[in-house]
Formats: sequence, C-alpha cells, structure tokens
Amino acid sequence: MFHVQDSLYIDERDLTFTMIRAQGAGGQNVNKVSSAVHLRFDVRASSLPPEVQEALCAVSDHRMSKDGVIVIKSQSFRSQEKNRAEAIERLVAMVRSAIQVDKPRRATKPTRSSQRRRVQRKVLHGEVKRLRGRVQGD
Repeated sequence: MFHVQDSLYIDERDLTFTMIRAQGAGGQNVNKVSSAVHLRFDVRASSLPPEVQEALCAVSDHRMSKDGVIVIKSQSFRSQEKNRAEAIERLVAMVRSAIQVDKPRRATKPTRSSQRRRVQRKVLHGEVKRLRGRVQGD
C-alpha cells in the first residue's frame, strides 16, 4: 500500500511494472541491463474510491490514455529499484494533484491609487512613443 493522503492508499496489486532497457548514453551496459521501468496503473480497475477515479480521469495529461490507464516511464537512475521507486512517487504525486481542490478566487477591485498609477504609466509610454516619430524640419 502506498500512502496518498489521510485515508487514501494505492494498492500495490493495482500496479503493473515492466522492465525495459533505458534509452540514451550508458556504454555497453545499457544494452545488457533492463534498468528502466514502465509503470501501468488502470484507474478504472483500481481500488480507489469512485470520486478519486473520476478526478484522475478528468486530468488532461500525456501519461493518461483514453482507456484510463496511466503509463509512467522512469529511467533516471542506473538502478532498477530506484527507477521503480521514482515511478511510484510520480504516480502518487499525480493522484495528489488530481484530488487537490483549488480555493475559489474572490474577485477584488483595484485601489483608486493603483488605477491612477496605471493611467499615468500609459500616458508616459504614449508620450515616449510620440517622441520617437519623424523629426519635422525647419
């Protein structure tokens, strides 16, 4: 079980790991060792509560497929275990950000002095632009 929030956990049985060879530079060892990790998490078939599943499916992320499967690739480390741990951390962070409720914005009015300063800046900028014009000959 991986802790997400107070009483919210991701069951380890819902995760599928596939070990692949990492891309990029690494010398001869990169061709022999499968150190990169693909983590697959099917949101719809998971043990998460329905409201969390809906929030996750509503997230527009390139890691989420149309079928509701999250695929995370981790290849930052040379160790398979570190890559596996990083993939899990990124999944937990994605779930946390999906269920986080943003505080509603309260509209406020700008102060009278800030409005005055804004108009003064606009007038000054217009004056600078006017002076850049063509010079009239005598």
